[in-house]
Amino acid sequence: MTRIVVIDNHGQFTHLEHRALRDLGVDTDLVDNDTPAEELDADGIVLSGGPDMNRIGNCPDYLDLDVPVLGICLGMQILAAELDGRVGGGDYGGYADVTVDILDEDDPLIGSLAPDTRVWASHADEVKEVPEGFTHTASSDVCDIEAMSDVDRDLYGVQWHPEVAHTEEGEAVFENFLAICES
Repeated sequence: MTRIVVIDNHGQFTHLEHRALRDLGVDTDLVDNDTPAEELDADGIVLSGGPDMNRIGNCPDYLDLDVPVLGICLGMQILAAELDGRVGGGDYGGYADVTVDILDEDDPLIGSLAPDTRVWASHADEVKEVPEGFTHTASSDVCDIEAMSDVDRDLYGVQWHPEVAHTEEGEAVFENFLAICES
């Protein structure tokens, strides 16, 4: 059975990410971000959202485990910051119900949501420049980089929260990530 570990970056919705995977029948655990990388036994990792980049614990070490990674909100920003992309303050600020345009219909994580989808997202901070090797896969009128993917390294990020009820096709994001982890 595929095992996906959710890394708790102390976000308010982290327990919902864990539950969404569990509801899909995934063997999943919720672990604190100070857990040493060598203690993680997983076929995939979800880097949860959280309050700020100063409390990301061992998240940079998890990127070297050679398993697929899905970064959600702060998790996506961790991917960008650690892999030489750029993160900065958003123009919009707090949470919003946003229409996201899918830019790559072939993307294994979000391509199935094309041409667009409604999401619930926080834009206090956001990715301003994707790291080398990543493709910019979604955009909105609130945030230019709503999602990014590096298919060769199986690293994926979404600015929005697929785990909340306000996100229309959130379950599909988790199903697609599960399929990536199983391939």
